[in-house]
Amino acid sequence: LVPLVESGGGSVQAGGSLRLSCDASSYMRSSNCMGWFRQAPGKEREGVAVIDSQGTTKYTQAVKGRFTISKDTAKSTLYLQMNSLKTEDTAMYYCAADEAAWAGKCEVVDNYQMDYWGKGTLVTVSP
Repeated sequence: LVPLVESGGGSVQAGGSLRLSCDASSYMRSSNCMGWFRQAPGKEREGVAVIDSQGTTKYTQAVKGRFTISKDTAKSTLYLQMNSLKTEDTAMYYCAADEAAWAGKCEVVDNYQMDYWGKGTLVTVSP
């Protein structure tokens, strides 16, 4: 197995866009739930978005209408398109996978106990 690996982070001005990617080659086919989480310095972890095996997506209120989670099964890649970025979006972003999720478990929960986590990619939004 290879670990989840995020990429696409960087620095952007408020109002700009970024697209995060997560290589999930070892986990996507078997995962019932995958998601993106973030944590700012000195702050608690926050659930951003999740997508289940059926393609159903859910988002935290703070990013609704601005962020889109998606996956490309053929490429085993999870994405997070982030538009209209705000300074409050500055954080380390992590992708994660839950292989044993039961029906109804795939929800946007800050302390979701995923089975696997990536090392993160940093997003910095300046005023």
